[in-house]
Amino acid sequence: MPRQEIRSCERMEKEREGAREREREREREREREREREREREREGEREREGERERRGRERERERERGEREREREREREREREKHKEGEREKEREREREREEREREREREREEREREKERERVREREKERERVREREREREKEREKEGERKKKRASVCARERVRKRGKG
Repeated sequence: MPRQEIRSCERMEKEREGAREREREREREREREREREREREREGEREREGERERRGRERERERERGEREREREREREREREKHKEGEREKEREREREREEREREREREREEREREKERERVREREKERERVREREREREKEREKEGERKKKRASVCARERVRKRGKG
């Protein structure tokens, strides 16, 4: 083969080799680009995952906050209920005391009534005693009067007897 042809062949071979090398380089570049794309995709996925986790944590915090708030509200409600119950208990206690005072006043009133009744009974008894006493006095008076009459009658009878005897 002539030298020129050899050089031409070598040159063509070199060109083909260069073209293949450039093609391999372009392929490596495309691969690197695909790798960068996959990396960007993985990064995006990590970001989306991070965002999902962040939103999940935020929802969880929100749920816990809501739960604490509801618990505080239930506690306030229990406190209000306890307070109301305390007020109702105080009111019941005041009512019991009022009723007790009322019963006490009623007992006292009844006692005064009974005392007045006993006083009236004692007065009636005294009055009956006075009446009996006056009756006994009148009875004694009648007896004395009867005695006087008998004496007078006796005296009169003696007088009559005496007069008869004289006459």
